[in-house]
Amino acid sequence: MIHPTRTNLLLLKERLSSVVNSIGILKGRRQVLIREFLNATIPFLRKRDDIRKLYGRALEELALSLGHEGKKSIESITAVSERDIGIEITEKSIWGLRYRDVNVHGSPVRKPDERGYDFLSATQHLDEGIYLFEKIVESMLNLAEFESKLKRLGKEILKTTIRIRVIEERIMPDLKNQIRTISQYIGERDREAYYRLKMVKGRQVTLRMLKH
Repeated sequence: MIHPTRTNLLLLKERLSSVVNSIGILKGRRQVLIREFLNATIPFLRKRDDIRKLYGRALEELALSLGHEGKKSIESITAVSERDIGIEITEKSIWGLRYRDVNVHGSPVRKPDERGYDFLSATQHLDEGIYLFEKIVESMLNLAEFESKLKRLGKEILKTTIRIRVIEERIMPDLKNQIRTISQYIGERDREAYYRLKMVKGRQVTLRMLKH
Protein backbone atom coordinates (compact mmCIF):
# COMPACT_ATOMS: atom_id res chain seq x y z
CA MET A 1 0.00 0.00 0.00
CA ILE A 2 1.47 3.35 -1.00
CA HIS A 3 1.31 6.41 1.24
CA PRO A 4 -2.23 7.87 1.21
CA THR A 5 -1.36 11.36 -0.06
CA ARG A 6 -3.12 13.59 -2.57
CA THR A 7 -0.07 13.39 -4.86
CA ASN A 8 -0.14 9.60 -4.87
CA LEU A 9 -3.90 9.66 -5.41
CA LEU A 10 -3.41 11.85 -8.48
CA LEU A 11 -0.66 9.54 -9.77
CA LEU A 12 -2.90 6.50 -9.32
CA LYS A 13 -5.73 8.17 -11.22
CA GLU A 14 -3.36 9.06 -14.06
CA ARG A 15 -2.10 5.47 -14.13
CA LEU A 16 -5.66 4.14 -14.22
CA SER A 17 -6.45 6.45 -17.13
CA SER A 18 -3.34 5.18 -18.94
CA VAL A 19 -4.34 1.57 -18.29
CA VAL A 20 -7.84 2.19 -19.66
CA ASN A 21 -6.32 3.69 -22.81
CA SER A 22 -3.94 0.73 -23.17
CA ILE A 23 -6.89 -1.67 -23.01
CA GLY A 24 -8.51 0.20 -25.88
CA ILE A 25 -5.32 -0.06 -27.91
CA LEU A 26 -4.90 -3.77 -27.12
CA LYS A 27 -8.51 -4.53 -28.03
CA GLY A 28 -8.11 -2.62 -31.29
CA ARG A 29 -4.94 -4.58 -32.04
CA ARG A 30 -6.66 -7.87 -31.22
CA GLN A 31 -9.57 -6.98 -33.51
CA VAL A 32 -7.17 -6.35 -36.41
CA LEU A 33 -5.34 -9.62 -35.73
CA ILE A 34 -8.60 -11.58 -35.56
CA ARG A 35 -9.72 -10.05 -38.86
CA GLU A 36 -6.39 -11.02 -40.46
CA PHE A 37 -6.70 -14.51 -38.95
CA LEU A 38 -10.18 -15.02 -40.41
CA ASN A 39 -9.09 -13.63 -43.79
CA ALA A 40 -6.21 -16.12 -43.88
CA THR A 41 -8.27 -19.06 -42.58
CA ILE A 42 -10.65 -19.20 -45.55
CA PRO A 43 -7.96 -19.54 -48.27
CA PHE A 44 -5.97 -21.90 -45.99
CA LEU A 45 -8.90 -24.30 -45.64
CA ARG A 46 -9.68 -23.97 -49.34
CA LYS A 47 -6.10 -24.76 -50.33
CA ARG A 48 -5.95 -27.71 -47.96
CA ASP A 49 -9.18 -29.09 -49.41
CA ASP A 50 -7.81 -28.58 -52.94
CA ILE A 51 -4.66 -30.53 -52.06
CA ARG A 52 -6.72 -33.40 -50.71
CA LYS A 53 -8.76 -33.58 -53.91
CA LEU A 54 -5.72 -33.19 -56.18
CA TYR A 55 -3.88 -35.93 -54.30
CA GLY A 56 -6.76 -38.35 -54.77
CA ARG A 57 -6.92 -37.61 -58.51
CA ALA A 58 -3.12 -37.81 -58.87
CA LEU A 59 -3.03 -41.27 -57.26
CA GLU A 60 -5.74 -42.47 -59.65
CA GLU A 61 -3.79 -41.22 -62.68
CA LEU A 62 -0.57 -42.75 -61.31
CA ALA A 63 -2.29 -46.13 -60.87
CA LEU A 64 -3.61 -46.01 -64.45
CA SER A 65 -0.22 -45.03 -65.88
CA LEU A 66 1.46 -47.86 -63.95
CA GLY A 67 -0.91 -50.27 -65.62
CA HIS A 68 -0.07 -48.96 -69.10
CA GLU A 69 3.65 -48.13 -68.87
CA GLY A 70 5.02 -50.07 -65.92
CA LYS A 71 6.98 -48.96 -62.87
CA LYS A 72 10.46 -48.81 -64.49
CA SER A 73 9.28 -46.69 -67.40
CA ILE A 74 7.59 -44.21 -65.07
CA GLU A 75 10.64 -44.05 -62.75
CA SER A 76 12.94 -43.25 -65.68
CA ILE A 77 10.58 -40.54 -66.97
CA THR A 78 10.11 -38.90 -63.56
CA ALA A 79 13.89 -38.97 -62.94
CA VAL A 80 14.42 -37.03 -66.16
CA SER A 81 11.69 -34.53 -65.30
CA GLU A 82 13.06 -33.66 -61.83
CA ARG A 83 14.06 -30.05 -61.17
CA ASP A 84 14.77 -27.57 -58.38
CA ILE A 85 12.29 -24.87 -57.44
CA GLY A 86 13.56 -21.49 -56.31
CA ILE A 87 12.05 -20.60 -52.94
CA GLU A 88 12.73 -17.46 -50.94
CA ILE A 89 11.65 -17.02 -47.32
CA THR A 90 10.98 -13.41 -46.37
CA GLU A 91 9.40 -11.70 -43.37
CA LYS A 92 6.21 -9.65 -43.37
CA SER A 93 4.63 -7.63 -40.58
CA ILE A 94 1.08 -6.92 -39.35
CA TRP A 95 0.93 -4.39 -36.51
CA GLY A 96 4.50 -5.28 -35.57
CA LEU A 97 3.78 -9.02 -35.75
CA ARG A 98 6.35 -10.74 -37.97
CA TYR A 99 5.64 -13.93 -39.89
CA ARG A 100 7.37 -15.86 -42.66
CA ASP A 101 6.28 -15.46 -46.25
CA VAL A 102 7.12 -18.06 -48.93
CA ASN A 103 8.00 -16.64 -52.33
CA VAL A 104 8.32 -19.08 -55.24
CA HIS A 105 10.43 -18.06 -58.23
CA GLY A 106 8.60 -19.51 -61.20
CA SER A 107 5.60 -21.81 -61.19
CA PRO A 108 6.08 -25.48 -60.18
CA VAL A 109 3.53 -26.35 -62.88
CA ARG A 110 5.22 -26.83 -66.27
CA LYS A 111 3.99 -27.30 -69.80
CA PRO A 112 4.36 -30.84 -71.17
CA ASP A 113 7.26 -29.84 -73.45
CA GLU A 114 9.15 -28.34 -70.48
CA ARG A 115 9.30 -31.56 -68.44
CA GLY A 116 12.40 -33.02 -70.06
CA TYR A 117 10.90 -36.19 -71.57
CA ASP A 118 9.16 -37.07 -74.82
CA PHE A 119 5.60 -36.18 -73.89
CA LEU A 120 4.35 -37.54 -77.23
CA SER A 121 5.34 -41.05 -76.20
CA ALA A 122 3.86 -40.79 -72.70
CA THR A 123 0.28 -41.70 -71.94
CA GLN A 124 -2.35 -39.13 -71.09
CA HIS A 125 -2.59 -40.61 -67.59
CA LEU A 126 1.11 -40.00 -66.91
CA ASP A 127 0.97 -36.44 -68.22
CA GLU A 128 -2.10 -35.75 -66.12
CA GLY A 129 -0.55 -37.39 -63.06
CA ILE A 130 2.64 -35.30 -63.31
CA TYR A 131 0.56 -32.17 -63.84
CA LEU A 132 -1.54 -32.93 -60.75
CA PHE A 133 1.50 -33.60 -58.54
CA GLU A 134 3.03 -30.32 -59.70
CA LYS A 135 -0.24 -28.59 -58.80
CA ILE A 136 -0.01 -30.22 -55.37
CA VAL A 137 3.50 -28.81 -54.89
CA GLU A 138 2.26 -25.36 -55.93
CA SER A 139 -0.68 -25.54 -53.51
CA MET A 140 1.51 -26.81 -50.66
CA LEU A 141 3.89 -23.89 -51.07
CA ASN A 142 0.95 -21.49 -50.95
CA LEU A 143 -0.38 -23.36 -47.94
CA ALA A 144 2.95 -22.97 -46.13
CA GLU A 145 2.61 -19.19 -46.28
CA PHE A 146 -0.90 -19.25 -44.80
CA GLU A 147 0.08 -21.81 -42.16
CA SER A 148 3.00 -19.69 -40.92
CA LYS A 149 0.79 -16.61 -40.83
CA LEU A 150 -2.03 -18.39 -38.98
CA LYS A 151 0.32 -19.83 -36.34
CA ARG A 152 1.85 -16.43 -35.58
CA LEU A 153 -1.54 -14.71 -35.57
CA GLY A 154 -3.06 -17.37 -33.30
CA LYS A 155 -0.24 -17.05 -30.76
CA GLU A 156 -0.39 -13.25 -30.81
CA ILE A 157 -4.21 -13.20 -30.41
CA LEU A 158 -3.90 -15.51 -27.39
CA LYS A 159 -1.08 -13.42 -25.88
CA THR A 160 -3.02 -10.18 -26.39
CA THR A 161 -6.17 -11.70 -24.89
CA ILE A 162 -4.23 -12.80 -21.80
CA ARG A 163 -2.77 -9.30 -21.40
CA ILE A 164 -6.25 -7.77 -21.62
CA ARG A 165 -7.59 -10.19 -19.01
CA VAL A 166 -4.70 -9.49 -16.63
CA ILE A 167 -5.31 -5.75 -16.93
CA GLU A 168 -9.10 -6.02 -16.59
CA GLU A 169 -9.18 -8.65 -13.84
CA ARG A 170 -6.10 -7.77 -11.76
CA ILE A 171 -4.44 -4.44 -12.52
CA MET A 172 -7.56 -2.28 -12.92
CA PRO A 173 -9.38 -3.64 -9.83
CA ASP A 174 -6.19 -3.19 -7.78
CA LEU A 175 -5.79 0.42 -8.95
CA LYS A 176 -9.47 1.19 -8.32
CA ASN A 177 -9.24 -0.35 -4.86
CA GLN A 178 -6.16 1.74 -3.99
CA ILE A 179 -7.83 4.90 -5.31
CA ARG A 180 -10.97 4.16 -3.28
CA THR A 181 -8.99 3.39 -0.10
CA ILE A 182 -6.83 6.53 -0.37
CA SER A 183 -9.84 8.68 -1.25
CA GLN A 184 -11.69 7.39 1.83
CA TYR A 185 -8.62 7.94 4.00
CA ILE A 186 -8.13 11.51 2.72
CA GLY A 187 -11.87 12.18 3.09
CA GLU A 188 -11.88 10.99 6.72
CA ARG A 189 -8.72 12.97 7.45
CA ASP A 190 -10.26 16.12 5.94
CA ARG A 191 -13.43 15.65 7.97
CA GLU A 192 -11.42 15.17 11.15
CA ALA A 193 -9.39 18.29 10.40
CA TYR A 194 -12.58 20.21 9.73
CA TYR A 195 -14.15 19.12 13.03
CA ARG A 196 -10.96 19.92 14.94
CA LEU A 197 -10.83 23.36 13.34
CA LYS A 198 -14.48 23.88 14.15
CA MET A 199 -13.89 22.86 17.76
CA VAL A 200 -10.90 25.19 18.03
CA LYS A 201 -12.90 28.09 16.66
CA GLY A 202 -15.75 27.23 19.01
CA ARG A 203 -13.39 27.33 22.01
CA GLN A 204 -11.95 30.61 20.85
CA VAL A 205 -15.42 32.11 20.63
CA THR A 206 -16.30 30.76 24.09
CA LEU A 207 -13.11 32.22 25.61
CA ARG A 208 -13.82 35.61 24.08
CA MET A 209 -17.35 35.57 25.49
CA LEU A 210 -16.06 34.65 28.94
CA LYS A 211 -13.54 37.52 28.90
CA HIS A 212 -16.31 39.97 28.18
